[in-house]
Amino acid sequence: MRHIIFLDVDGTLVDDHGNIPESAKEAVRQARQNGHLVFLSTGRSKAELFSDILDVGFDGIIGAAGGYIELEKEVLYHQQVSVDDLSHLISFFTEHGIDFYLESNDGLFAGGNAKARVATMIDELMANNPEASATIERGLKPFHDAMMEGVDLVRPDVNKISFLGSSVPLDVIQQEFASRFTVIPSTVAVFGANSGELSIPGVNKATAIATLLEHLGLERAQTFAYGDGLNDIEMLEYVKVGVAMGNAKPEVKRVADDVTDACDQDGLANSFKKYRLI
Repeated sequence: MRHIIFLDVDGTLVDDHGNIPESAKEAVRQARQNGHLVFLSTGRSKAELFSDILDVGFDGIIGAAGGYIELEKEVLYHQQVSVDDLSHLISFFTEHGIDFYLESNDGLFAGGNAKARVATMIDELMANNPEASATIERGLKPFHDAMMEGVDLVRPDVNKISFLGSSVPLDVIQQEFASRFTVIPSTVAVFGANSGELSIPGVNKATAIATLLEHLGLERAQTFAYGDGLNDIEMLEYVKVGVAMGNAKPEVKRVADDVTDACDQDGLANSFKKYRLI
């Protein structure tokens, strides 16, 4: 049977330093050579899918936690944050000193002190892990470099928002935006405690997969998905075989059909072999 495989990015395809294990690259390429379709299914917007990721080769993209679907360069679906909701968010985050960045397909737009904060985080991580400093810089520095400052933040092209760790508890932010956004902890570990992501309510990776399957005329029985974070739960529950990475959060492992090894321990390749995708 031809299968369609959906891969989360952070913590699944790429490790905590933002790098892709060679075994994962080869597994994706072999799966496609075997006739399977392989899609990214990520919380990242397209501007955060850097060349090292896209160069692996995929059949399409589910981005912005389900808010964007692209099939062979054709955009099938794209939903963006309303300007009113974005204005409310910017006012709240500015008032409470929360550093954040807006994610669009055209770029990342930094609010507060986000860009300098990310630079400091990367420097500290490299200093604490000197043996891995080159891979840390290669994997995480593109986030910093992609952020633009001094631009109008109230804009119509925003897919999703990420915020860095602050003194404001995550549940306070969730309560503030309960009627406007889905708020979850960040999928990027380096962003720290009380960091998170805000996406459009009712839109998630599972709804995007359902839309894509209908477009392609494929069945859920043909689907596999791999993930590690809270924004992967709906996806793993929806597909025929949902696999959690060994480094996944406990809540994710509980809903998964199977658990493979960690991202940096050849988890994707080992699972692809187990299910004879390669």
